[in-house]
Amino acid sequence: MIEKKFESAVQAVSDMQDGATLLVGGFGGSGLPSHLVAALAEQGAKDLTVVSNNIGAVSDGVAALISNNQVSKIICSFPVGPHADDLVERLQKGTIELEIVPQGTLAERIRAGGAGIPAFYTPTGAHTELGEGKETREFNGRLHLLEQAIVGDYAFIKASKADRWGNLVYRKTMRNFNPVMATAAKITIAEVNEIVKIGEIDPEEIVTPSVFVQRLVQVEAHEEGKVLVHE
Repeated sequence: MIEKKFESAVQAVSDMQDGATLLVGGFGGSGLPSHLVAALAEQGAKDLTVVSNNIGAVSDGVAALISNNQVSKIICSFPVGPHADDLVERLQKGTIELEIVPQGTLAERIRAGGAGIPAFYTPTGAHTELGEGKETREFNGRLHLLEQAIVGDYAFIKASKADRWGNLVYRKTMRNFNPVMATAAKITIAEVNEIVKIGEIDPEEIVTPSVFVQRLVQVEAHEEGKVLVHE
């Protein structure tokens, strides 16, 4: 097994092509791979389909890609927030497509994609506008929607620690959409605060095994006052 470390976030995203589907981990600012997102904004790939829990909670998240005219479709649960004005403007102009997905359904669609399950039924969203046009089926007297799995060409995720093979450990709320997204992309790029030698991570601590991670980028945890921030 080879080492997967890249020298920089810019190098790690350099081969991304126009039209790619990108999964971006994080919940608000927690677990957000902001260095990778910034590198992609610099790289400039366009016509992206971006899957993320939210886009507007922090300025260095998916909102930055939208403002940079790199996104043609966004699939998310929470499209509002202090940095969502650019999304609203583009929706009004018809230059971007928005698909809102209930949060649990979004997580399960990604998990299904990683597990090789093409679709599943869920009662969430039935009898609402979110269910319009979707195939339905009744189970035990309750209407269910057929939801399609989500897979990506790339996934940007954030972890606290990795070894050089790409086994990942997350810190607290950093463990949100990141683990499921790691399984559901052809190329998963992990932004981590620390890379250690093989064998230094207790196997019981590993959440994402290295088989799901193709590239690693180490970034510095930053300080706010005297608190070292890893999320």
